[in-house]
Amino acid sequence: MKNTYLYIFCLSLLSLGSCSLETDPLVNQTDTNFYKTTEDAYAALVGCYDGLQVATGASGLGVPVISEVMSDDCFGGTGASDGYNYALIDEFDKSRSPSDVDLLNNNWIAYYRAIYRCNLFLLKMDQIDWKGDTALRNTYESETKFIRAYVYFEMVRLWGNIPLLTAPSTDNIPQATPEEVYKVIAEDLVFAADNLPTAAYNSVPNGRITKWAAKSLLGRVYLYYTGYYGKTDLAGVVTKAQALGHLEDVISSSGHGLVSDFSTLWPAASVDQYAGENNKEFIFSIKYTYTSDYNGNTDGNAWLVMFGMREFSSYPYAHGWGVTVNSKLWDDYAANDTRRGATVIGIEEENIAFNKINSQREYTGYYNKKYCPMIDKDGKELPIVLGSQFWDISQFQDYVVLRYADVLLMAAELGSGSAQSYFDQVRQRAYKANFASLPPTQENIMEERRLEFALEGVRYWDLLRQGIGIASSKIAENTTLLSGGVATTKTISAAKIQETKGLSQIPNTQITLSGNVLKQNAGW
Repeated sequence: MKNTYLYIFCLSLLSLGSCSLETDPLVNQTDTNFYKTTEDAYAALVGCYDGLQVATGASGLGVPVISEVMSDDCFGGTGASDGYNYALIDEFDKSRSPSDVDLLNNNWIAYYRAIYRCNLFLLKMDQIDWKGDTALRNTYESETKFIRAYVYFEMVRLWGNIPLLTAPSTDNIPQATPEEVYKVIAEDLVFAADNLPTAAYNSVPNGRITKWAAKSLLGRVYLYYTGYYGKTDLAGVVTKAQALGHLEDVISSSGHGLVSDFSTLWPAASVDQYAGENNKEFIFSIKYTYTSDYNGNTDGNAWLVMFGMREFSSYPYAHGWGVTVNSKLWDDYAANDTRRGATVIGIEEENIAFNKINSQREYTGYYNKKYCPMIDKDGKELPIVLGSQFWDISQFQDYVVLRYADVLLMAAELGSGSAQSYFDQVRQRAYKANFASLPPTQENIMEERRLEFALEGVRYWDLLRQGIGIASSKIAENTTLLSGGVATTKTISAAKIQETKGLSQIPNTQITLSGNVLKQNAGW
């Protein structure tokens, strides 16, 4: 019998060049007596979802946070006496913290662990007794391929050049071309879009991937790949007309729609009026709960606290580690745009008696309201109220990857015959009685995307897909901010962003473990 034990329970940390599985079984299931029944298949699928959750929210630096820090909407911030790792990310400059050569190593490991789980489950599907239920098999295979596609999409956007594994393996292989990776992503998402049930989204169990999520993500992947790489189709798999057709299908058949009040999408912006995690606008979210601890239970949103006000709480906002919002974002909202107050915490505008300026680096007076740790009226952190012992790793707000508003704007951008209507729907909700129609030009749509999806981890990628020249000019900064209460010059060089092409540093440990088979990205 092969000496490889069930990955869901005992997979060790995977890293290329230094990969191993536990040699002593922690449970009785092995790869020869598991993967037999539909119950086994469900357990394996849960393991794939868990891999996605951990990779995105509980291991390494939270990608939704660093995506905002790399954009023009946030600064690295953090504490005045902290290290400069977030400044390195913010400024695309390794000299800001020369010892941080492994900033994203835990992310790399968690991503490949999630990929391994998906690949292993896909490999074992033929040995499962599906009892003739082809639809069930297709559903599980589709969900697993969606997860693999999503993980690879995050990785290839971050690093550009990554090893591509489509079967369970710990081989030391060179990086694939981006086109090769995107081809797998596209094929996986097309399979999911074609094989998941066609019923409306609310007929699917809470938290599960739907046909509509696959179609929506296809639109996002198409726009990013064709924009960043200057291509006319998605790796030879999906054309522009097909990408638009998937989005139109979501609009006409999914049952999704816009909630009437933008603020109710975000718990800290609405409190008692919150629309909930399963409202009709949320197409795909990565789920979290408050049960994390330091004994291996990693179900919480570990990155959310990075957006909290530095060491200061003011109901309903809890304290956190102080990634700050660029004041330019606040200024770019019109005063009558209802999204401004639902997106950004304004210290002066909300008369918050913030008294930790001397503890805050790169203070701007603004913080993220969409993703913000919260307290109750007695000043108690909500994870603690619910029974957690650890408020910092047990934040439970889901990460909303795709919203219906995004589908409307993507379809408008791709040239839908209903582009004006789709564009107007998003803006009408934002401006209410003050709405005035604008034409859905590329420039207007991109500006609308900034205001609609600000601080949701979308903006940076929207900038990059417009070209590195546009992205670098938007992100570049030369301003004065308070750090530890002292006025300090903040510089982000457009040349640095152009040198790196907006890509992140490949962890040095992974390059070393590979025997230099892996090559570092330019600028790092």
